[in-house]
Amino acid sequence: MNRLFTNIASRISAYSGRALTFVAAVMIIVVWGLTGPLFGFSDTWQLVVNTGTTIITFLMVFLIQNTQNRDSAALQAKLDELLRAVEGAREKDLVGVEHLTDDHIERIREIIEKESRSNHMSARGKTTSHGSSAGVR
Repeated sequence: MNRLFTNIASRISAYSGRALTFVAAVMIIVVWGLTGPLFGFSDTWQLVVNTGTTIITFLMVFLIQNTQNRDSAALQAKLDELLRAVEGAREKDLVGVEHLTDDHIERIREIIEKESRSNHMSARGKTTSHGSSAGVR
């Protein structure tokens, strides 16, 4: 069931992000608008578009969230692997950091930024191993 949902969500997400899909949605709204005089701009005529857009929006929220969750998890796995592969990286401090609380993540970010600024200041004027000035961001 999970694999089926993933496949469906991936396909719908891929199609919904295309220009042709957007054009089709615009055309549906244009046709709906043009039929207004035919139906006398009735409550039922308005209800059709309101109901349709509400249903599509409701379902798309779940599909987009599923796609974003998978993308985020894949990105985290790749970043964790890079941390493990790079000598001197903070593997034990940062692998799995996405599972910590927001406050804990913020403290880690502040520490890293502070160390980065400190390293940046102490390295001013020196060149890095790849030949660029350490003072350039």
